[in-house]
Amino acid sequence: MERAAGKLTAAIKELWDDGTKVVVFAGPGNNGGDALAVARMLANEGYEVSAWLFNTTGRLSPDCKQNRDRLDGVKKMKSFVTVTDEFDPPVLDAGTLVVDGLFGSGLNKPLTGGFASLVKYINASQATVVSIDIPSGLMTESNEYNVKANIIRANVTLTLQQPKLSFLFPENQQYIGTVKVLDIGLSQEGINAMDAHFTVMERDDVACRIIGRNDFAHKGTMGHALLIAGSRGMAGAAMLATKACLRSGVGKVTVHTPGANILPLQIGVPEAILHIDPNDNIMTEAVNTESYQAVGIGPGLGTDEMTAITLIGQMRRTQCPMVIDADAINILAAHKAWMQQLPAGTIMTPHIGEFERLEGSSSDSYERLAKAMILAERQQAYIVLKGHNTAIITPGGRVTFCPTGNSGMATAGSGDVLTGIITALLARGYKPLDACMVGTYLHGLAGDIAADEVGVESLIASDIIRCLPKALKEVRGES
Repeated sequence: MERAAGKLTAAIKELWDDGTKVVVFAGPGNNGGDALAVARMLANEGYEVSAWLFNTTGRLSPDCKQNRDRLDGVKKMKSFVTVTDEFDPPVLDAGTLVVDGLFGSGLNKPLTGGFASLVKYINASQATVVSIDIPSGLMTESNEYNVKANIIRANVTLTLQQPKLSFLFPENQQYIGTVKVLDIGLSQEGINAMDAHFTVMERDDVACRIIGRNDFAHKGTMGHALLIAGSRGMAGAAMLATKACLRSGVGKVTVHTPGANILPLQIGVPEAILHIDPNDNIMTEAVNTESYQAVGIGPGLGTDEMTAITLIGQMRRTQCPMVIDADAINILAAHKAWMQQLPAGTIMTPHIGEFERLEGSSSDSYERLAKAMILAERQQAYIVLKGHNTAIITPGGRVTFCPTGNSGMATAGSGDVLTGIITALLARGYKPLDACMVGTYLHGLAGDIAADEVGVESLIASDIIRCLPKALKEVRGES
């Protein structure tokens, strides 16, 4: 706790100077112990610190009690009050920094009573709030049944050693503010030995999975991918997926598409091989996949009933690894019995809307993630649930979050690009999980590089493709 408090104090000092008025609210558990230790250290650094310890039950954790006793002897404190019953709250103006140490990661039920009132008082004030480890009232995983008004809305969250699962969900951004993860010196060996069901990718996790290119390689040894994409008016989706596939290192790409898309694809992607459907407007004919190492289906496909019937025929006859995206997912959502036809190991890449058409609406991100885990296990499929912190769910129920990407990638065609990337990696010989991890990471990193160049407002899907080479070089340590 002393080591953690030292890191917390250092982080606070980096953000706010000693002219800042500090008010510390400490609960009776170890989160409160952290807060009291921070109060002591800030006071000794010359900050004007007032602290309130809430001990309404007469029970403090041993570490909290020890830090209460230590703080009693600090003469530099402006004030230190232990609250056992009534509480007269201090004025929290715009110049005040509130250190929230009421409750930490052990909380398992919504705040009520006086603590709920205190949270509402803090949230209604003009003070800046920094939360220790997790905003008080927020739970680490599911907040489906939480009382949202009784959760601290922090400006900054200084979390200890590891981010919490709930931090990765968009609806909780309003509570956590800016998150800074503090290394408090816990055993890395012990952390690595943990059998964690939820992990966050790091660059090294991706770099070690990248398959190098042999000096004697030729296009025949680098994989042949088939993309089934596009309908009349949606040549762009096929084009984006194809360009991304080619930029991801595959030897050859064949695109099966309606006749209406011949001209734009041959002009826009001259490197692609075209396989033309008999129908000029939609997909109506399944493709023999014996010559291909991977198939990606869905971008711009449309949901015509004839296309739907062709899709199920295509899934039945495809023997190589397969990526299902976009309209292919929408077709399956409208014909749920067909899900049984999906081969084991299939990769599905839905965004939230597509996923909810498949599995129904969810009250929050945790429930949606839980449904995706059930779906992955039921279908023995890999689910890439797209969004900020895209989640990759394995058939065994493990979840890996991708930390790359930005809000500028919320643009038409971004998902088509990801389909092309993952399909290329499968054709290259990547295992499904490796293709998902490498593909999502590179996709997000390319988007981050593009956002640095053009800004999030101006980013378009083609920028992601353009920046894929830079992303790959960065992961491999070549830039």
